[in-house]
Amino acid sequence: MELYEKIQECVAYIRSKYTETIDFAVVLGSGLSNFEKEIEVIQSFEYKDLPHFPLSTVKGHSGKLIIGKINGKTIICQSGRFHYYEGYSPLQVTFPIRVFKFLGIEKLIVTNAAGGLNPNQEVGDIVIIRDHINMQPEHPLRGPNDERIGPRFPDMMYPYHLEWVEKAVTYGKSKQYRVESGVYVGVQGPTFETPSEYQFYNRIGGDAVGMSTVPEVIVANHMKMKVFGASIIADCGFPFDKMKEISHDEVLEKSAEAEPKVTDIVKFIIANN
Repeated sequence: MELYEKIQECVAYIRSKYTETIDFAVVLGSGLSNFEKEIEVIQSFEYKDLPHFPLSTVKGHSGKLIIGKINGKTIICQSGRFHYYEGYSPLQVTFPIRVFKFLGIEKLIVTNAAGGLNPNQEVGDIVIIRDHINMQPEHPLRGPNDERIGPRFPDMMYPYHLEWVEKAVTYGKSKQYRVESGVYVGVQGPTFETPSEYQFYNRIGGDAVGMSTVPEVIVANHMKMKVFGASIIADCGFPFDKMKEISHDEVLEKSAEAEPKVTDIVKFIIANN
């Protein structure tokens, strides 16, 4: 079965349960699942019940698709994303984004936990993503292109909606959050970075590094969706004297501590756009 037919089958299943307009899609990163508690749930789907959906295998990613209300808007929330390092292909990783677009959704929010590359950062800081550098080994648009889904050569001049970036930084600073805009470096994982890798990613212009987000954003741009992205700095990797050994449990812990601030910013973007 071709990708287009798989998308339509999944969309049809969701539409058999929910037929109203959905304003935003939200993809939750590691340690950010408490955002679910802010949602007035209308409909919930287990990934295993959705045609052609992969299954989350990573701690901190619950594996549910939730439709509900937040700040007066209807959203669909992907609680638990998929990663290339889990063994999924880029097509599988980004399949939910395709489904969101064909549900009629034009606006996407992506969040993640990331390593800090800016010497001015502290753990718990928030980076509103204004651009990214793709260091993952495979591209989600590689292979035959289906013009029903998007163009062969999509433009990536503005992968993140800059008006939303500016609004989010201004709002965050008004709340006294440690927040700046920055560049996200997407890598394969699942290992955390070596000292030399952190240094390299800083030198090429990165402010945060993580193992997700970029494939989803590429696919969203392929389908001309507006994108907002936010990273929680869960550990600092540059300069070397700020680096320490890190575990995934620590990433989840630090993400959970900063989560209320990211949730507040995401709710602001949803309410005002």
